Amino acid sequence: MSQPIARSYKQHPPEGQYDAIVIGSGVGGLAAAAILAKHAGKRPLVLERHYVPGGYTHVFQRLGYEWDVGLHYIGQVDDPGSESRRLFDYVTDGKLAWARMPEIYDRLVIGDRTFDIPAGRERWRAALTGYFPDATAPIDRYLETVEACVRASRGYYAEKVIPRPIATIVGALLRTRFLRYARRTTLETLREITRDPELIAVLTAQYGDYGLPPAQSSFAVHATVVEHYLEGAAYPVGGAGRIAASILPVIEAAGGAVRVSAEVQQILIEGGRAVGVRMTDGRDLRAPIIISDAGAFNTFCRLLPREAAERTGLPDRIRRIPPSPAHCCLYVGLKRADRDLGLTGTNLWIHRDGNYDGNFARFLQDPEAPFPALYISFPSAKDPSFQDRFPGRATIEIIVQAPYEWFAPWADLRWKHRGAAYEQLKARLADRLLDQLYLHVPQVRGAVAHAELSTPLSTRHFTGYARGEMYGLSHTPERFRMRLGSQTGVRGLFLAGQDLATLGVVGALYGGAMAASAVLRGNILRKILA
Repeated sequence: MSQPIARSYKQHPPEGQYDAIVIGSGVGGLAAAAILAKHAGKRPLVLERHYVPGGYTHVFQRLGYEWDVGLHYIGQVDDPGSESRRLFDYVTDGKLAWARMPEIYDRLVIGDRTFDIPAGRERWRAALTGYFPDATAPIDRYLETVEACVRASRGYYAEKVIPRPIATIVGALLRTRFLRYARRTTLETLREITRDPELIAVLTAQYGDYGLPPAQSSFAVHATVVEHYLEGAAYPVGGAGRIAASILPVIEAAGGAVRVSAEVQQILIEGGRAVGVRMTDGRDLRAPIIISDAGAFNTFCRLLPREAAERTGLPDRIRRIPPSPAHCCLYVGLKRADRDLGLTGTNLWIHRDGNYDGNFARFLQDPEAPFPALYISFPSAKDPSFQDRFPGRATIEIIVQAPYEWFAPWADLRWKHRGAAYEQLKARLADRLLDQLYLHVPQVRGAVAHAELSTPLSTRHFTGYARGEMYGLSHTPERFRMRLGSQTGVRGLFLAGQDLATLGVVGALYGGAMAASAVLRGNILRKILA
């Protein structure tokens, strides 16, 4: 069973003393708690507002099917020697297995052309130069620029965990090289490398992995994601829910605990120090260390008392950075197995044409405009255990970005009680997404047994992100100019997760390790990976 088991806060209220309270059970919060437990023997209490732990790595089941909600593939984990794999192995005690995806892990459909993206730097380079034989030099320069940016990022992230007085002295030196890349958009950087719009379209076709089209995104996040997948991708055996299920025992082995349906209302401050949290039921829980995995906006603009938050100088800067885009996802259940339908697990990125920024802008203004981009994932085909758990079935997920504003009129209504107009909007979007699925994966026509659409309100309801955002703060150049470290400026309060590091499951994982390093006042990541 892939779903982790965690006790309900209401049925099993926390008892005794804890060394740390972690707000949120996303990968960042769970990783921070696991490292504190395993490396330092501390007893962390993790509080999760949803009724299952895992954040964007949780799964849900319906009518005999199971879908993930945020994890679709991960790079650099099928190699046991990689840093990401070793960090996952540490926080899970090596209990999390990975299945490598096909060599062609992403397929790009741009207008009437298709481009296969293979695993491996040299195979990737050969494929791109095969598609663009006159662009060998620009492609090589592009790879060099991506890799130089990623190398430069180490100093930038190191600054986020060192003590604030030291960061004040050496921080500029640590982050300067990286910011030369981060302060520019992806499009600005690529236009210095090539003027071929089709090549630029291919190089940026996976922009959904970081949420913003090339004229808006920082090149730093583009380079980070590209480098992350250069050697291919993998998927957790047993589904995304296995991540939380594998971390929970590590936390509990040290006397820690995870409680679900446990929503924090406020961080308690006494004498300028974080000393605990107030729950929505009015109960106060105390610990000398508070770690927030609730996102930067929620932490500084909602959970912290206003006076304490303003003293950090961060709320105004955070509000200047928009939330990352929201999305709709159509969860499709098939009454036939993947192998019977020829589904291999290769992701599809589908674009109307290469004008990503223009198509994105038009769709945000008009829900009836053509979809600017679609991502189609085949989770059951990626998981070798799926057929053992759900024989004769398969699942597909179709994701499209969609602005929160379309759904805001129903935001104050209860889940599953939002009325006919809301359901009609969902039905229209679901039908359009199914039409696209049949166009690009025609063999599934007649095999669909269930289709269910989530909206930004679904994301808001289950994650607590106010506008249903996928990736926390948007990864614009402005985001990287803001100095946001694990040490928050409030004694005893630390930040974890993807807003601290960078987006995605692995970004959140490293954000958790950074938080633990800041709490324990040392480079814990270096020690546990030694």
